[in-house]
Amino acid sequence: MENWPNTHTKINFLIMGLLSILFFAPAFADDDIEEVVVKGNVLYADQVNALKTPVEVLNVPQTVSIITDQDIRKQGFRQIGDIIRYTPGVNTSQGEGHRDAVVFRGVRSTADFFQDGVRDDVQYYRSLYNVEQVEILRGPNALLFGRGGTGGALNRVTKKAVLGDTFGAVDFGVDDFGANDIALDYNTSSGADSAFRLMIHSDALENHRDFYDGDRLGINPTMKIKVSDRTTIDLSYEHADHERYIDRGIPTENGEPVERFSKITFGDSKGDNLTTLEADIFRAIVSTNFSDTTKANLTIVSSEFEKMYQNYYASGYSAGASVVTVDGYNDPTERENTIISGNLINELEIGSTTHTFLFGAEMIDTTNKNKRYDTYWATTKSDKETFNITRPMNFLVNSSGVATNNDFTVDLNRQTQSDIEVTSIFFQDQIDVSDKLKLLIGGRHDSFDITVKDIKNGSAQSREDKEFSPRAGIIFKPRENISLYYSYSESFLPRSGEQFKSLSASSAALDPDVFESSEIGAKVEITDDLGFTIAYFDSEQVRAVRDSDSGETSEIVGLQVDGLEFEVKGNINDKMSLVFGYSSLDGKTSKGGEPREIPDHTLSLFATYEVSDKFGWALGVTQQGESNIGNDKPGLVLPEYTRVDLGAYYQLSDDLSVQMNLENLTDELYFPHSHSTHQASVGEPLNVRFSIRKTF
Repeated sequence: MENWPNTHTKINFLIMGLLSILFFAPAFADDDIEEVVVKGNVLYADQVNALKTPVEVLNVPQTVSIITDQDIRKQGFRQIGDIIRYTPGVNTSQGEGHRDAVVFRGVRSTADFFQDGVRDDVQYYRSLYNVEQVEILRGPNALLFGRGGTGGALNRVTKKAVLGDTFGAVDFGVDDFGANDIALDYNTSSGADSAFRLMIHSDALENHRDFYDGDRLGINPTMKIKVSDRTTIDLSYEHADHERYIDRGIPTENGEPVERFSKITFGDSKGDNLTTLEADIFRAIVSTNFSDTTKANLTIVSSEFEKMYQNYYASGYSAGASVVTVDGYNDPTERENTIISGNLINELEIGSTTHTFLFGAEMIDTTNKNKRYDTYWATTKSDKETFNITRPMNFLVNSSGVATNNDFTVDLNRQTQSDIEVTSIFFQDQIDVSDKLKLLIGGRHDSFDITVKDIKNGSAQSREDKEFSPRAGIIFKPRENISLYYSYSESFLPRSGEQFKSLSASSAALDPDVFESSEIGAKVEITDDLGFTIAYFDSEQVRAVRDSDSGETSEIVGLQVDGLEFEVKGNINDKMSLVFGYSSLDGKTSKGGEPREIPDHTLSLFATYEVSDKFGWALGVTQQGESNIGNDKPGLVLPEYTRVDLGAYYQLSDDLSVQMNLENLTDELYFPHSHSTHQASVGEPLNVRFSIRKTF
């Protein structure tokens, strides 16, 4: 990390950027320009869920990236990880091969995911077929989202039925790995005051790794009902049925992933490396406009999830050896969630100032049932056994040539039932002091009550946390198209962790993990269609996390991260659009070492050019700097890599288009993330994907 800017350099760079904005922005500004709200420039969830009046990203005092459904389609994204790769300040984590996992400014999370502003913290790979746009907020976000949201939050805004219109689309894609997918989206009016929309997708999963395959099915019917001129109701039901192979990556030696093992899957060929998910999610959103200045929103979500994952993985390896130590487990979970969230917003003129008051409350009731079975090898009578490294791996004979087998039903490591009740109230006041000065102040009080029954050992632990999380910001607008801001926010995470699977007596006696962050930055609307953001942040955290050796035990880690981010997004002209992002991060643990999963820099570029009304091309480049695999483990790293993607689009007719995406054009061998020392994921080689879209 020594080759990249230190804290003082980042601050100087930020100051130069701010001065440049103030100096050059008038050349782009138009004092008579109207404030236009366009898709991709507004926090859409704020409109849907009435967290505040529609707010341009320009007036949000924190870093936000918005990816629309057109962006997703144009860039050929098929999963959350694809979006993360092109977003500054965040990077992917392995997620043990069975779930989305994001590192927000150095903080790894499997639970800071939201759907229409409501918590969606079950561990799985989320589909994109019903997504209107994705919003990635950086920095603690407890005021909006409650506990968690510690380094950032990712919110998916779902597509809703549209009144008074009939339209549809069918998308089909296939790649040279053998994967294929199809998605249907159809909207129709069922009356003057109602509409129905149906979205369906089906994926057949394949990639470059041995034994990898899977299937995903998603069905999402929605309905919109206009009760009156002031009130609408959105009803939604989503069913998900997923199954896929779990690949935990390859071992390391001499401080890096072992390249000669890059084609070996350290998992089972018989189906023991497997994750399944069945989910049913019911959602109702009621929105009412009492007047031009007062509106309310009520969201009710009821969901049931059944999730199972089991796998083998490399847990130990010595450099140059021909054998590997294998561990594994089986982990089934059942979860039921009921969430009720309501918001009231009112705009008032008080003297010469305008106040936008937000009041809200949320109640969450969750029951989580979990088991964990360790592997149990017949030869060792334990969870670990050694095997010769071969392609494919043979788990029927150990490294000594003795026949063995594993039974996932013998060694019950854990069986728990967790009951969680969360009650929250929050407020926020956005104060327009003048055309040039805006203030933001607010806070949230959460009461988090959890009881974990240890069914295996016949015991139980409970804890109740009452936490207040403040948020404050100031925005100065020297011109209508420029905002300079400073913000401060806090968040917390109970010591029961993100997924509520266990709570020991020692953990129950500890206060929650604490996160706080400050950020200074600037945003410029260079034109109506082109924006620029630059920010410097500093954050501190103390939390309990899984260790970075085996990923199976916990450790308390203090972490300080500071960084610089900037992003340019929009249309350069009528023919060319651009998304360019860069981040430079520095981190330090409480032990004085360097933390894991923080690349010293990330860089991404995606440019499209319309050659004609029918034909266009695209270029994508992502670069991730060197990052540590473990906390306080110098010399154990994932090497820097650069990936180049190309795309081309052709409009065959008004309602039919084709698209080609070449991924990893240079066929670079790279390792995007690692769960722990000997579980480094192998990135995809050169892959060609063709897709076709029919609209009607």
